[in-house]
Amino acid sequence: MSRALDARISRWIAGLVLVGSALAWQPAHAVPSYARQMGMACSGCHTTIPELNAFGRQFKLTGYTMTTADQVKSEKDLSINRLVPFSLMLETGFTHVQKTVPDTQNNDVQFPQQLSLFYSGRISDKLGAFSQLTYDQPSDKFNWDNTDIRYATMSGSAIYGATLNNAPTVEDLWNSTNVWGFPFAGSATAPTPTASSLIDRLAQDSIGLGAFGMWQGSYYADVTLYRSTHLGQDQPNADSTSTISGVAPYWRLAWQRSFGGNTVMIGTYGMQASEFPQGVSGPKDQFTDVAVDAQYERSFGMNAITAHAAYLRESMKLEATDPGNRPKASFMRLDATYHLDTQAAFSAGYQGIAGDATPFWGTASGKPNSTAFIVEASHLPWQNTKFSVQYAIYTKFDGTKSDYDGAGRSASDNNTLYVLAWLLL
Repeated sequence: MSRALDARISRWIAGLVLVGSALAWQPAHAVPSYARQMGMACSGCHTTIPELNAFGRQFKLTGYTMTTADQVKSEKDLSINRLVPFSLMLETGFTHVQKTVPDTQNNDVQFPQQLSLFYSGRISDKLGAFSQLTYDQPSDKFNWDNTDIRYATMSGSAIYGATLNNAPTVEDLWNSTNVWGFPFAGSATAPTPTASSLIDRLAQDSIGLGAFGMWQGSYYADVTLYRSTHLGQDQPNADSTSTISGVAPYWRLAWQRSFGGNTVMIGTYGMQASEFPQGVSGPKDQFTDVAVDAQYERSFGMNAITAHAAYLRESMKLEATDPGNRPKASFMRLDATYHLDTQAAFSAGYQGIAGDATPFWGTASGKPNSTAFIVEASHLPWQNTKFSVQYAIYTKFDGTKSDYDGAGRSASDNNTLYVLAWLLL
């Protein structure tokens, strides 16, 4: 590599660090192993866990490989962190539901709600990982959680590479898409709507290999192909459910621009899959998800506002589950957060599901329709410690406002108070 190119890359990395410091109010999918790798505070990539700021997005885009940490090196084929990039996360939560779910005890405490071990950081000079292994109280076992292994390189104004991951949108850079969207944590025991999109249903139930690229810091594209990988099975078989036939392509396009104290992203993403509802042969159901999304960020000194919006339309051909029926459904998410320095955050969000009736949803009414309003206040006494109080209000649930389950339960009965302690080390 020429000295001129070395100098240009050094200036580019230094510039990113300055940008990260200047935009420290903004948020990242950070864990402390990234902070140790970069030798900078969590706020260099985050405001409140796990939102990404401009520097955090660049860190992820370049494969989690930027580092100021000591390296073990050879002349040409080795450059690894001297310390292995492990981190731990503990979540514990309290849940109160407005009306107790029959045959359960209300006001329950999950300890832990989640306990996660992360390998997150640089593997080599062009390869890095975000990998999470999680224990949760309801299952009483460890499972493989969100994982994104990235190879990234650079040529001129282009950064491009490959991703191996286990959930559509886990590889995304923004907090408007499914995996990293608001709310960033929620109760593990409160009732939640039954319906979900194809993209959500495939999280941790598939493996994808894809390619991505960013041009001129503004134009982003990603194409990934997914196959089913059911946890607890060595391979899909006659006992499997919701198994992808062939491969399921996922695509993503986005444009971003910064001006003054503002950063805007407008994008689209989607996925198509044919699935065997039972086994690995026979009739198949087909799903097509198409979404548009946007993200807005603005700084006010040390404070900031972030906002996200996403609308996803799902088209279905249920030749196996509901022959002859071609229902459609829509999923909408809106949220905004005011960040008070790195110490507090106040959020409000809306989630809406609407669609045609079909047995596929598994609701008493046959419809997926649900509407929720969510408010949340968080305090971060330290950047790796977060305490939150969240309240979710339902005006529709699994198709109707009242008697949605045929046993007299109303949507508002599921209104939920949730208190969270989130610790990272």
